[in-house]
Amino acid sequence: MRIGRRVFPLFGAALVAACLGATPLVLDLRASAQAEALPARLTDREFWKLVSDSSEAGGTFRSDNLLSNEVRFQYVIPELIEVAAPGRAYIGVGPEQNFTYIAAIRPAMAFIVDIRRGNLQLHLVYKALFEMSADRAEFVSRLFSRKRPEGLTARATIAEIFSAFATVEATEALYDQNLKAVQNHLVVKHRLALSSDDLKGIEYVYNAFFKFGPGLQYSSSDGFGGGYEPTYLDLMVATDATGQPRGYLADEEKFLLVKDLQTRNAVVPVVGDFAGQKAIRAIGKYLTDKGATVSAFYVSNVEQYLRLYRTWNAFCGNVRMLPLDETSTFVRAGRGGRVARGTSMMVAELADMNTDTRSCAPNRP
Repeated sequence: MRIGRRVFPLFGAALVAACLGATPLVLDLRASAQAEALPARLTDREFWKLVSDSSEAGGTFRSDNLLSNEVRFQYVIPELIEVAAPGRAYIGVGPEQNFTYIAAIRPAMAFIVDIRRGNLQLHLVYKALFEMSADRAEFVSRLFSRKRPEGLTARATIAEIFSAFATVEATEALYDQNLKAVQNHLVVKHRLALSSDDLKGIEYVYNAFFKFGPGLQYSSSDGFGGGYEPTYLDLMVATDATGQPRGYLADEEKFLLVKDLQTRNAVVPVVGDFAGQKAIRAIGKYLTDKGATVSAFYVSNVEQYLRLYRTWNAFCGNVRMLPLDETSTFVRAGRGGRVARGTSMMVAELADMNTDTRSCAPNRP
């Protein structure tokens, strides 16, 4: 099955039905083989070794990026799940939107690569919260340090959950208790060799969720949050273009899928530059050695910066080191593009990874 370049303007237009060649049975057979190729679970030592061995020295970005600013990133999901086989490997960048894509395509393993070590620290906080929380309501309670309201069940919609929490104030006592629990979960239970800087970073991240609550925005921690940016609440109650909620907290099944991967140490945060000499290549070697294939690579709008700094070709060569097939798919987001150049309209785009990188030579060690 091959996907051409598909662009989805991020406004309320309906999606065009996909015209795809492979049958669900073929995808299921491939997914089964891929799931068997990747380990069902990593030990804590294997997990931290994979994180450490794959990571580069941390870089910087203009924002802490504790939250996505792509309010309509779910619009590509209906077609994405038609082309991206489950049970394979997912690669992404940035914060929580990865969990929504993971819940949609159901990979056997996920790697979240970001140039900032702060993103690794953010994902370690999420790892602890997923593992310690039995359901979505407990997760939201821990995330924002607010006491769980009575009456929330597994059948509650995500809008109902956040509406119930809107009447509850965050407390310092619960924040202190939860922060200690997160740190103990990572350091004592998992025995991760976190540095003092990592522990400070984890505290910084968790304090932002305590301080801003469900009103947290992309730029909140930088002091530049504004009305034009979606809040955490906005992103959690968002839907695809047809009105179907596809967020990772939209229902209990999606939450539990991500929780299961986290519990099995199968969501691996990595510090790395997309155009760097280590992270993407290390992931490629790991997956190739396991006989696995990349199903989807969510790159957000990182490529616009790579082109700005004239390092896109290095990234392209790194992608050629990943194990791909005809269904491996880029998921992109950004302003402009062929259908929106010269405007501020956000677009989401799916593209064939092989086609887009076929002119590049692999960046071999």
